[in-house]
Order: sequence, then C-alpha cells, then structure tokens
Amino acid sequence: MGSLEERPIRILAADDSAVMRGVMAKLFQMHAEDRSSELPRMELCGVARDGTDCLDQVKRLIPDVLVLDLEMPRLNGLEVLRRLRVESTALPVIMCSSYTEHGARSTLEALAYGAADYVTKPAEQRDFFSAMLSLSQQLLPKIAAVAKGSKRREERAATKSGAGHALQLRVEGAPKASSVIEVVVIGLSTGGPSALEQLLPRLPADFPVPVLIVQHMPKLFTGALAERLDKSSSLRVKEAYENAMIRPGTVWLAPGDAHMEVGPGNGLMDRKTGSIAGRDSRIRLHQREPLNHCMPAVDYLFFSAARMYGASALALVMTGMGADGLDGARAIHECGGVVLAQDEYSSAVWGMPGKVTEAGIASATLPLAEIAGALQQRVCTGRLRINAEGKAGSATGPQREMNDDLL
Repeated sequence: MGSLEERPIRILAADDSAVMRGVMAKLFQMHAEDRSSELPRMELCGVARDGTDCLDQVKRLIPDVLVLDLEMPRLNGLEVLRRLRVESTALPVIMCSSYTEHGARSTLEALAYGAADYVTKPAEQRDFFSAMLSLSQQLLPKIAAVAKGSKRREERAATKSGAGHALQLRVEGAPKASSVIEVVVIGLSTGGPSALEQLLPRLPADFPVPVLIVQHMPKLFTGALAERLDKSSSLRVKEAYENAMIRPGTVWLAPGDAHMEVGPGNGLMDRKTGSIAGRDSRIRLHQREPLNHCMPAVDYLFFSAARMYGASALALVMTGMGADGLDGARAIHECGGVVLAQDEYSSAVWGMPGKVTEAGIASATLPLAEIAGALQQRVCTGRLRINAEGKAGSATGPQREMNDDLL
C-alpha cells in the first residue's frame, strides 16, 4: 500500500448522522484541493452508518485512522472501540463527541480504552460552514499527528523491542543535591487523559509535594477528568479554583476555560532564594490571551512555577501535540529546577515532550511506566539529605521551626 510519505492518510469515518457524513466528505475533499496546507495529504476512504458497519469496513479498507462517533445504532462508539482493542487492532481512533456532560464522560471512557484523541461535534450541524471550520481546525491536525505517531511506533517495533527502545531514549541525570523539590507541574495534550490514568495511581498518598496539571481540554471535560482521576488515585484530584491553597496530598487540574498559575499567599518568604514556601502558595486563575493557541496553556503554569519556586520546581512534559510548555520548561531549567519528559515510544504524540527533549533541557526522557518512580526519587532525594542534616543538629529551637516552615 506504500508508506504515508508516498500516499495520502486513509481515514474511515463512522457516524449515523447524514449531515455529519456530508460534512466529513466535504472536509476531506476541500483539504485535498488546498495546495497551501502544510498538513499531509488525506483521503476519506470510507464512511460507516453504524458500529457494525464500521467494524466490517475496518477489516475491508484497512484505514490509517478511524474517526468514530460515540452515539450510533447497533454498536455505539465505545463498543466498537472495545472490540477493536480485544482484537489487538492498533488502529489510531479519534472520537467524535458532543459537548455535553454525558459526551465528556463517555469520551474519557473511550480515551481510557485506548482512543488516541477526540474532537467535539459542531454545536449547530445545520450551519454547514461553521461545522466545516470547526472540524477542520480540530480534526485535520490531530489526524496528521496520530497517524505519524502510529507509523513511527510501528517502524520501531519492527526493528527492536519496546524495552530496548525505552532504554535507548533514557537520558538520565543525577538528582540535584542543591535544592529540594517543592512542587511538580505537569503539561499534557493529545493522549494525556490516558497517560494520567496510568501515572497518578502510582503516586502514593504521602507524596510529599503538591502536583498541578494543565491538560488541554474544554471545561466540561476537565471537571469530568478530575472526578475520574480522583476515584483511581490515592491522592485527591480536584479541578482547580481561584485562591485554592496548594499543599501536598492534592493534585490540581486546570479548568478548561482558564489559565492556571501559582501565586503567593501570606506565608514566609525564603530570604536566600526570594521564593514563597510551597505551603503558602495559592492557585490563580485568569482568562488572558491564549498561549500557543491554548487555554489553559502549560506555559502560564510553568512560568509561574519558575517565578515562585525557582530551583525547587520540577516540570514534567508528557504526550501532546505542538510546543506548549517548551518556553516554560526552559525557564524552570534556567532557574535550576528539574525538567523531565515522556519518551517517544510511550507517547501518543511526541510533540510537546519531543520539543523539550530536542532543546536539551530535559534531565531525563522516560517511558510512561517509569515516570512515577522518577518523580518519587526526585522529590525524596533532597528531603532525605535535609532530614539527615537536621538530625545532625544543623538547626535547633526557633531557627529549626522556621526552616521546617519553609520546607
């Protein structure tokens, strides 16, 4: 059939709505005629009216990407996805979801079953032009990204085992002995919900620092994601709100309609570093202009962590399209903080973590399965050293109490 560089990306679309099938057909026709697009060539190789028809066409047409509606007769999108995964089909799937609370929860379930990403259906399908514009902006870049990621994983799997690849990509530096990590900030996009469902349950309830996360998602989806992650994690997972106190034991997820930053509370300032102690920090939400076309944007969070925590910040950049988080991660790196990245093999799309790795600012590029252990090692190493020094009598009385407050 040829490589993706030699032929168009073949897309199968499954939707019971005649209007949406028409929108999809016109969308790919217009893309094929657009000579100015920087995206790869794509073609709609087939359309399916229901889940059973979809499974038949997957076997017959062998598409590169499946765009799958959630609500369909005979077999719905979730049932189709389950059957594909039972059959060990590695076909990348992008869910097409309605922007409703039910749609958000079903989409998150689909992502947990292995869907690569999702798009939201246009609110008014009768407005053909608006539907086309919305889908073209959402869908086409995601198809290109997941198809490229799937192709590269297949190529690597054909030449070496996954374990061998992970070892090759690991570029690990020793934990810094000069600073104690006081906060972990994480940025993700495409593939992020599934990655978080694997990462957060591996962190213990006594994880000693707060965690703040920016996941590129709309508001309804971030609220549902926080609830879902909270049920599977030992740590509390909450959707962030203005002025919330940042303390260990809680993971804060940025709401989908606002940028999240860390700001000062009323606590003590460390006179040496000029930073506010983590326990006195607060969440700040705002709706200033998007960064990297994103709201919430990872860079806003990372820049604020660099200002507030300096060398005591640890930034983790995980699977996702684009370069959001690169500039903020560089700021944390330049302050002496730690930057980690997810490796290419375990990422749905190696855009965001790939940019950080290529920039040379990641002290480690790790498989998803090893990230939780790396986080625990990094945040605990400095604390063991500080505790050892404290037991040796380096501070007593009021001075010791002040040091404890700052840590």
